[in-house]
Amino acid sequence: MNIKTVTVIGVTGTMGANVAGIFASFGDAKVYCLGRDIEKVKKTIPRIVKSVKADAIAKNLFPADFSMLEKCVAESDLVFESSKEDIVVKKEIATQVAKTLQPHAVSCTGSSGLSITEIASCYPKGLREHFFGVHMFNPPYSMSLCELTPTFFSDEQMLVELKEYLSKKLIRTVVQVKDSPAFLGNRIGFQFINEALQYAEKYKDNGGIDYIDALLGSFTGRTMAPLTTSDFVGLDVHKAIVDNIYENTNDYAHDTFVLPAFVQKLIAEGKLGRKSGAGLYQRIKYENGLTRQTVYDINTGLYRDVIPYVFPFADKMKRRIAEGDYVKAFDRLVNNHSQEAELCLSFLLKYIVYSLYATEKVGYTVEAADDVMATGFNWCPPMAMYQALSTVANV
Repeated sequence: MNIKTVTVIGVTGTMGANVAGIFASFGDAKVYCLGRDIEKVKKTIPRIVKSVKADAIAKNLFPADFSMLEKCVAESDLVFESSKEDIVVKKEIATQVAKTLQPHAVSCTGSSGLSITEIASCYPKGLREHFFGVHMFNPPYSMSLCELTPTFFSDEQMLVELKEYLSKKLIRTVVQVKDSPAFLGNRIGFQFINEALQYAEKYKDNGGIDYIDALLGSFTGRTMAPLTTSDFVGLDVHKAIVDNIYENTNDYAHDTFVLPAFVQKLIAEGKLGRKSGAGLYQRIKYENGLTRQTVYDINTGLYRDVIPYVFPFADKMKRRIAEGDYVKAFDRLVNNHSQEAELCLSFLLKYIVYSLYATEKVGYTVEAADDVMATGFNWCPPMAMYQALSTVANV
């Protein structure tokens, strides 16, 4: 697959900008950076360059607006749509792209979980066969996962060639998944995160948000605690993902995808997380350069200082992990019968079970769950977690 020219639609969004950087750098392609407001697009170019830490790619980036869409598409070997996560918007764009898409070209959506088949149906026969879901994770420069979703329309040879291009040219960890709500990584990850939010509400008298994050911190195999992750992603994005899964699936964990009322309240108030300045957490910056981390108190509806919780089992696990002794680290967890240790262990066991269930439904191999969680979330792969726990317990 020879991809020399790419059009990225929706480049003023975070993901669109970052993906444009991947095509321009790893792909060494000419990239039409398309958005609704040309001035905003021009201001986005430095951000794209910064996203891949390569000033040299600036020469590959060409600002464009929607009045130029048909021209840009006609010149492109690959079109990547990264608009808002709204099926109506994505179908409208697909209809526009289809007008001038070349017969040899590939068209993709970066949707994080909408129906790829439904969007593909907007293309006429002869073009819909070249449409795929290509879901990268943010930031793609450091998160290599790419979930590749074909439809029953898809041309098998083009699927093979696209997979090779993504893995060898763009240096992605490509996991082929079925066309199912939220695909695989977000299905597993947001089941865990949303249930953690539910437990924050359940244990609000114990501290709530920062209490649960402290229980499920880095010592449990993740670079970022789960509720901090939700704040990083954006509470509105989180809501869109779990609502989509809840409305369009019905598995044994169905109720764990119900968004808690306090999160709905924060979203209604415009407190969407890190991108809006406040969400589950709020970082206050003072004129002297110092910062103060606060957390939303579910009981009072106000922000308070983060509590430095002390959990003996967690401290022992951290010490053992620092020594490289993971067996003894998990032994400290399994054989500590405090409320906090049992909550932590329960979450890890449920993570393993749901990962295996989801990969059977959405993936093609057992290893797919390990790949998506390691390279899309930077979490300990579920089978590695199983092996660690099974050395010290009858799991």
